[in-house]
Amino acid sequence: MQFQVSNQAKLPTPFGDFCLQSFKEQRGALELDHLVVFTKDLGDLPLVRVHSECLTGDVFSSQKCDCGGELKMALERISKEGGMLIYLRQEGRGIGLFNKINAYALQDQGYDTIEANEAIGFKDDERDYTIVKHIFTHYGISKIRLLTNNPKKIEALEAFVEVERCSILVPSNCHNHAYLQTKKLKMGHLL
Repeated sequence: MQFQVSNQAKLPTPFGDFCLQSFKEQRGALELDHLVVFTKDLGDLPLVRVHSECLTGDVFSSQKCDCGGELKMALERISKEGGMLIYLRQEGRGIGLFNKINAYALQDQGYDTIEANEAIGFKDDERDYTIVKHIFTHYGISKIRLLTNNPKKIEALEAFVEVERCSILVPSNCHNHAYLQTKKLKMGHLL
């Protein structure tokens, strides 16, 4: 894998003041720009959220998922406790925005999130965390407190660093209740 690292810049937010840096990943012909948002002092055991892009949840506050709520909660906690948010450009668990919207259309017809992805030819989760290894190495990180409910993410990151899991629970609503149940019952999320 080839990657490049940008310069650092300041990022003042409603959650607190952060620094940011981009990691450009080259996967064959595909080029992905990931973002790391971090506090100046990471500490010995930084709080880390590895968050895959969700345009509908993160930007438009979609109620179909818990992504936007998790992003905000993570930034609030990281600002207070020190650490980083790694924002991976892997929309729709790695299937891309176009395919995610097609999966959403199937969910509108009664498919759950896994059934919808499979119906359009994908696995339930197509994400790749390889770049995260390089990000941790770049910052000299060997142990983290990981904000996640996803056991597969824990397992993937344990190949790179020592992981202590921290729960991140966003209240459900009438639009995402079935989605969260699918994550819990079919994907093993710790909800």
